[in-house]
Amino acid sequence: MTKDRSEMIRVDQAGEFGATRIYAGQLAVMGDRGPHSAEIRVMAEQERGHRAEFDALMARRGVRPTALHPLWNVAGYALGAGTALLGPEAAMACTAAVEEEIDAHYSRQLEELQKDGDDPELAAMIDRFRDDEREHREAALAHGAERAPGYPLLSAAIRLGCRAAIRISEKI
Repeated sequence: MTKDRSEMIRVDQAGEFGATRIYAGQLAVMGDRGPHSAEIRVMAEQERGHRAEFDALMARRGVRPTALHPLWNVAGYALGAGTALLGPEAAMACTAAVEEEIDAHYSRQLEELQKDGDDPELAAMIDRFRDDEREHREAALAHGAERAPGYPLLSAAIRLGCRAAIRISEKI
C-alpha cells in the first residue's frame, strides 16, 4: 500500500468520526423534539457504519489514526451542538456544507484511485460512501438548510473548516 493510500484512509476515517460527533452534538441539543431529529438519526447511523468500515480497513492495513482524534472529537461535537443551538435549519446548513466538501473530497480521491487502479477495495468503499454523503446533502437542503440565518457565511465557514481538517488529518 502506498503512503498516499494510508493518508486517504486516515483522513477518511477521521472525517467519518467527525461526522458522528457532529450528529451527536446536534442530537444532544435537539433530542427527539427537533423537526429533523429522525433524519439526523438516520444519517448518524450511516456515518457510524462508514466509520466502522474505515476502522476495520485501518486495522487490516496497519494505518494509524490521526493524532488529532481528540481535537476532532471535541470540534465535531461543538460544531453540531453550536449549529443546533442556532436552530434546525442551521443544523441542516451544517450538514449540507460538510457533505458538499466531503463529496468534492471523495470525488478527488476516486479520480486518483480509478486512474491508478491499484486499490479497488478502497475505491468501492469511497464510491459507496460518497453516494450516502450526497443523499445527506440533498436531505439537508430539502429540510431548509438554505433558510438558516446567515446561510452563505455559515456554509462558507464550515466548508473552510472542513477543507482545513482534511489537509491536516492527512498528515498528522
